[in-house]
Amino acid sequence: MIVSCGEALVDVFEGGLAVPGGGPMNAAITAARLGVPTAFLGRVSTDAHGDEIWAHMSASNVDLRVAERGDEPTARAVVTTTPVQSFRFEGTDTADTMLESADLTALGAGPHTVHGGTLGIFRGRSADAYLGLLRASDGLISFDPNIRPQIIDDVDHWWRYANRWLDRADIIRGSDEDFDWMGLSIAELLQRGPAVVLRTVGAAGVEAFFADGSSVQVPGATIEFVDAVGAGDSFCGAVLTQLEQRGVTTRPLLDELDHRAWIDILSFAVNVAGITCSRSGANPPWANELGE
Repeated sequence: MIVSCGEALVDVFEGGLAVPGGGPMNAAITAARLGVPTAFLGRVSTDAHGDEIWAHMSASNVDLRVAERGDEPTARAVVTTTPVQSFRFEGTDTADTMLESADLTALGAGPHTVHGGTLGIFRGRSADAYLGLLRASDGLISFDPNIRPQIIDDVDHWWRYANRWLDRADIIRGSDEDFDWMGLSIAELLQRGPAVVLRTVGAAGVEAFFADGSSVQVPGATIEFVDAVGAGDSFCGAVLTQLEQRGVTTRPLLDELDHRAWIDILSFAVNVAGITCSRSGANPPWANELGE
């Protein structure tokens, strides 16, 4: 199955509306709604926000057997929209940083595809737990840095963890902004050893770059745009869904995919991300909404 690792938090908007969020949680919800077995690995608070997050994942059929609950508070991203959009992060000693175990035994025999990124890979003891999972995993590793510069107080600390993910990842997904902040070209990313680097370019779609120097490009979906919240997360969840449905769970099987297969996979993922962008917030589609 797919195991998405990292934070689940709430985005708090003006007026006090709190909405469950967090890149890894959104990716898990996407894959689960699309009909593949998907688990979330992370720690969720037992406070009221944590209860909302837990219910949100449960309602989307996310497997929570390896997720933890704790009495630490839920991390909050407080969003202000006027006069310009900005946010303040409240995440000191929050539940997402306190994961005690990354043991997947309860999920049964693998290989499981492990996906991680955003905040969970470098914050608190959770970050070390996820590194332990990387060392033990015999399945695919997917990494989406999904960088939030406002939250990275210690760049060297971020790199200590990100380098471990980059060196182990079979799939790397990022935006131009992510790669520019990292200061790494596509060629340099490919030298780290992934089978594919996926660069999402908003409405222009996605480019996939392979170790042999080849690439493919898929245009963006034609939609009535509402917002981009959760777009990259739903794209990742959709790519992993396609791989899981094709039985591609290990690196040798990933390496066997040809360009035609990748175009089909990416076209599916662009469609899913487009639907997410056509409605408010991180609300990825269910399988029965795809019209296939």
